[in-house]
Amino acid sequence: MKHFFISWQQKRLLKKIHNIAVEQYLQTPLPIAEQPLWNTEFLALDFETTGLNAKKEAILSIGYTVIRGDRICLRDNGHHIIRVNKPLSDHSVAIHKITEERSKQGEQLHHVIEILLAKMAGRVLIVHFASIEKNFLNAAFQQLYAYKLPMLMIDTLELEKRKLQSRQQIITATQLRLFNLRNQYGLPRYNAHNALEDAIATAELFLAQMRYKGGNTNDLILKDVLSY
Repeated sequence: MKHFFISWQQKRLLKKIHNIAVEQYLQTPLPIAEQPLWNTEFLALDFETTGLNAKKEAILSIGYTVIRGDRICLRDNGHHIIRVNKPLSDHSVAIHKITEERSKQGEQLHHVIEILLAKMAGRVLIVHFASIEKNFLNAAFQQLYAYKLPMLMIDTLELEKRKLQSRQQIITATQLRLFNLRNQYGLPRYNAHNALEDAIATAELFLAQMRYKGGNTNDLILKDVLSY
């Protein structure tokens, strides 16, 4: 049913949005929920933003990497600094290490989103704490094209939350942070708050979650792990 609805959305939007990048994205079918997990290609994605409210704040940088056949394809990495036309707070600069000067030398959002759409085509997004990427993507689509675009998304935070809830375990306030979850799965430390490094860190966490899931992961289908 979900796949039918997405296909319907794609066909409907093709009649409304006249942009080559969007048309190519919409013409590429998204994976069906019933297909084997490892027959699916994924795009691990991370945004660094000036704040959490997608209606008021801006995207500072975008990082991504591809997962194909349960392997991370580092040659498909991408990292883009976005030109932000607003003053950046000292707090934002301290966290993301992106100064106003560096941001002014960045790329226009519409150009980077078109690059991202080509990477998203036919793939499922993997993020950690989906409300950031999901809300900011939708806000960007709405701003640039006047419509939200259909997409499929897996949230590694949500996957871990489901696992703990199924075991009736107590979840602490910081337990589901990307850094802490990587530590729990024995993954190496990394430098947080860089969009590309966070995207790779999320991709590694997803693969670790699948391997620790138990049973034969070849039996998993995409529907087993989809969040949106």
